[in-house]
Amino acid sequence: MKLLFVSDLHYALRQFDWLAAQAANYDVAVIGGDLLDLGSVLDLEVQILVVEKYLARIGELTQLLVCSGNHDCDARSAANESICQWLHDVKARRLFVDGDSVEAGGMLITICPWWDGPVSRAEVERLLQREASRPKTKWIWIHHAPPDRSPVSWTGKKSGGDPFLVEWIERFAPDLVLSGHIHNAPFVKRGSWMDRLGKTWVFNPGKQIGPHPTSLVFDLGQMSVSWDSQEGQGTQSLDQPASPVNGPAAVADGA
Repeated sequence: MKLLFVSDLHYALRQFDWLAAQAANYDVAVIGGDLLDLGSVLDLEVQILVVEKYLARIGELTQLLVCSGNHDCDARSAANESICQWLHDVKARRLFVDGDSVEAGGMLITICPWWDGPVSRAEVERLLQREASRPKTKWIWIHHAPPDRSPVSWTGKKSGGDPFLVEWIERFAPDLVLSGHIHNAPFVKRGSWMDRLGKTWVFNPGKQIGPHPTSLVFDLGQMSVSWDSQEGQGTQSLDQPASPVNGPAAVADGA
């Protein structure tokens, strides 16, 4: 099974175009949150209408999985926490969103929503507890924020990841966690696009401007992953220990 992962498109329509052009080449395409951009001059409602059309188009080409990020929330819950309602409204036959788990090639892919407080965080934890007992050969999580205290969450000055995700990884031991959120992690000293926490591989492709996003391509039959960006590329066997990576220069040299 081949899986394409991108994140943090932030309403960059040329990057959505690129994703639509690439999607048919993969068994599964995944967007790891922040499809919208709260800093845009366009109203969120306008962005949602446009992105909905892209999701429908991509969902016609391959199985599409989308989790929400902090830029995607458009409503408040009863607990007064930010939630992403519009993704649930556009859910379709081949479009899976927050709270869904998808079986693909014997693997289980669980899509975690963005959490904004203790109530929504508890909902994510219950989702993981429920899905932990399901039979699976591999377990993959889609979770917008990366784990804290990891190179994939390093901003260049501090760690900007999710400490609760670290606890959940230690508790449930998924095989892969695909995240985004920290745009520059792969491009700064002491940062990286990949890390390993115990048996769990964690990834963050980063964000770049231009016509195509940073991307990760997983060949889960061969258990390998490749990272592509304008500043470097890298590959990693998922059956081997993590290679030492320290910014784009090391990655470009094959680390």
